[in-house]
Amino acid sequence: MFKYLPLIIKNTLRNRRRSILTVGSIAASFCLLGVLLALYNALYISAEGPPAQALRMITRNKVAVVFPLPISYRQKIQQVPGVREVMVWQWFGGVYKDPKNFFARFAIEPERFFSLYPEYRVPEDQKRAFQQERTACLIGRALADKYGIKLGDRVTLKGDSFPVDLELTTRAIYDAEGSDETLYFNLQYLFESLPPTQRDFAEGFTILADSPESVPRIARAIDDQFRNSAAQTKTESERAYQLSFLSLVGNVKAFLLFVCAAVAFTLLLVSGNTMAMSARERVREIGILKSLGFTPAAIMSIILGEAGLIALMGGSIGCLLAALACEFVHRAPAGIQQLKTLQLQPLVALFSLGVAIAIGIVSSFVPAYSASRISILDAIRSND
Repeated sequence: MFKYLPLIIKNTLRNRRRSILTVGSIAASFCLLGVLLALYNALYISAEGPPAQALRMITRNKVAVVFPLPISYRQKIQQVPGVREVMVWQWFGGVYKDPKNFFARFAIEPERFFSLYPEYRVPEDQKRAFQQERTACLIGRALADKYGIKLGDRVTLKGDSFPVDLELTTRAIYDAEGSDETLYFNLQYLFESLPPTQRDFAEGFTILADSPESVPRIARAIDDQFRNSAAQTKTESERAYQLSFLSLVGNVKAFLLFVCAAVAFTLLLVSGNTMAMSARERVREIGILKSLGFTPAAIMSIILGEAGLIALMGGSIGCLLAALACEFVHRAPAGIQQLKTLQLQPLVALFSLGVAIAIGIVSSFVPAYSASRISILDAIRSND
């Protein structure tokens, strides 16, 4: 096939308008396909993340995350073999200056926090200030840069689900790859601001296991402990907990696979139609090539090569657009940590290009085979 490459390139450019439109259609489709494959890889295949994430689990109410759990559960969870640390946390929500300024805001226990999240890099003096001051807050570097918050600045959170406004002082700024857009403050400060009846409950517990192998066993032991209680629990790995929010919109995994299949099938039709038109226009030309000694295999390889080249060009442009789209998502605010590391991995890009070439060849196989089998006499007599 490679010895016919100049002829393949010339045939590709003979009808520039159609070739450009076909390449554009394939590029647009592969941009969508690349983003979907990158998303599927980030959510369900890639295991990238800090080492400590493999040790962390989340315990929440079995019914729904909005239902709180008694803080007294902490003592029983701490006694489960293999549990190294337990921290109570509570989603606060609230509003910072404007309702459009959305980012995660959690009340946590500062004295336990850094044991569970060692990947959060904070200078020791800032860490001590955050742990010792009741109204101190810890914010991510990206969040501080976005809103121009500096050490010592006041941060006011207006309560919505909680009937309190919190006045916080920025005492620490942390750096963490992919998860530096969150604000943390002292859980005790929140409890002191609430009525006494609301101080004994929280949204969940973060648990640190002694090894990744212990995580399933610990999760079962915790849930079995509270199976007959008024507030039953559901314990899962931190990654599984983050992905559980996607289940609120349905079976995301099946949806992504379905859309990818639909895009691939559409590309098959587009490419097949283009190559069928191209082969039909060149019937007499194919007859002349055969009269010059070109074998049916050579004719077929030329048409297949033309389809593969067009698909490869469209796929390459589509992968480039998909990489730019992933970078845009990477920089945008996201509630799911995996989306902060979303990118078109080299293996995903190569897989996409392989799919593009395969679609081009498969879609053109029937037109190429038909053209290679036509007799010289029938081809020269053709009026197309």
